[in-house]
Amino acid sequence: MKLKVVLNGIEGLKAKGDLELDIESISHDSRKVINNSLFVAIRGYETDGHKYIKEAIKKGAIAIVIEDISVLKKDDIKDDITIIVAPDTRLALAKIACNFYNNPSSKFNLIGITGTKGKTTTTFMLKSILEKHGQKVGLIGTIANYIGNKNLGDSDRTTPESLELQELFSKMVEEKVDTVIMEVSSQSLKLKRVYGCDFNIGVFTNFSEDHISEKEHPNMEDYFNSKLKLFEMCRIGFINADDFHVAKIKKMNLPCEIKTYGIDNACDLLAKDITVTNSSVDFKVKIGTRNERVKTGIPGRFSVYNSLAAISVATKFGVTAEEIKEALIDVRVPGRSELIPNKKELTIMIDYAHSPESLQNILLAVKSYTRGRVISVFGCGGDRDPGKRPQMGEISGNIADFTIITSDNPRTEDPEKIVKQIEEGTKKNKGKYITITDRIEAIKYAIDMANKNDIIVLAGKGHETYQEINGKKYPFDEREIIKKIIK
Repeated sequence: MKLKVVLNGIEGLKAKGDLELDIESISHDSRKVINNSLFVAIRGYETDGHKYIKEAIKKGAIAIVIEDISVLKKDDIKDDITIIVAPDTRLALAKIACNFYNNPSSKFNLIGITGTKGKTTTTFMLKSILEKHGQKVGLIGTIANYIGNKNLGDSDRTTPESLELQELFSKMVEEKVDTVIMEVSSQSLKLKRVYGCDFNIGVFTNFSEDHISEKEHPNMEDYFNSKLKLFEMCRIGFINADDFHVAKIKKMNLPCEIKTYGIDNACDLLAKDITVTNSSVDFKVKIGTRNERVKTGIPGRFSVYNSLAAISVATKFGVTAEEIKEALIDVRVPGRSELIPNKKELTIMIDYAHSPESLQNILLAVKSYTRGRVISVFGCGGDRDPGKRPQMGEISGNIADFTIITSDNPRTEDPEKIVKQIEEGTKKNKGKYITITDRIEAIKYAIDMANKNDIIVLAGKGHETYQEINGKKYPFDEREIIKKIIK
């Protein structure tokens, strides 16, 4: 594709060199540059792509996009290299990716789901419903990327970088996907990864404190406003009417139509008569002209909200009540209230809860139906909001009958320090607890102390099959660990 076509529609560019070059590849990672590439230098939290321009040219880049012309040294740049200066290279990369892959998101229905919690479960629920309706569905999210039942590989992040995202969309067009459902993180919206995407529908599940750190969002206002950008990009939005922050969106002057769902407040799609058990939740909801009894095999009140979000979107596709009911009863989501079968017949649940509110929700949910004790095993990730650590310790101490404080993904932090910060919150109440930094030993301790009436909640890692320590990911699948301990 001609360079001038690749750059089409990007405002404020300054160029030096030949714009008729044939570009065969785009890259923002100098290690992946091949001959006849366009290299886009992006400033990241960890490193700056401008430092790798010389390496990219050496590997075959024939054109570069930069923000800062002052980083270029005359000796580093050959005369035949085309230089493009953009006001914002992240924005430029997103538009370049759309152009290079011929705007693939305009060729299928695109549904974006944002929110602090519930994104993953809602995407899986909606995928199941639309597939029951006969659609071929693509899914992009935290656990993995899919085309139908085909797993395209685990995800490094909730929402891919713009270039990888558009390439993924292009594959989905090739495989004739009807609809793509995508988790849209606040970071992806803030860092313009989804700029240029043609969203038909947006969903905002809920909003609570999370992702507040130097490398993410400086405060809650920035976090909320980042998520809100999705509703500037879609035609219709569905929001949770029971969430105080999210409900405000209804009164905002946004360019899309807003519809609501909920349990406690007046809304467009209301759930009533809810019954929760240790293996399911069912409720009444009006689909079309009739009140229907809907059941899903993911227990907890929060599953009602996720189901309502999925049903709200599904009705826009003409899905029948029977298709919705059949899909929701069968849906399972890895690491989301996932019950692990085991030879000791203990109730062991793996859940991704890694924020104060999500930990509180899962512990309250299981507390309401468990005959015995709730045994909570959790830690907090390193290099993330340290303020939530004592909060989560206090929450677990208040709700669980026994808390085991352990490690999660410490990343570059000392896991012992994180455990002590969590413990400061647990000490505020009379809840029984122990600290065991080694997560395998913590799980073993929980299994050894539990009986068949108890429930063990392993919170924080969910679908993850690794432990991240000092920049390296080590194998750590809690399902396999449980099997080994019990064996």
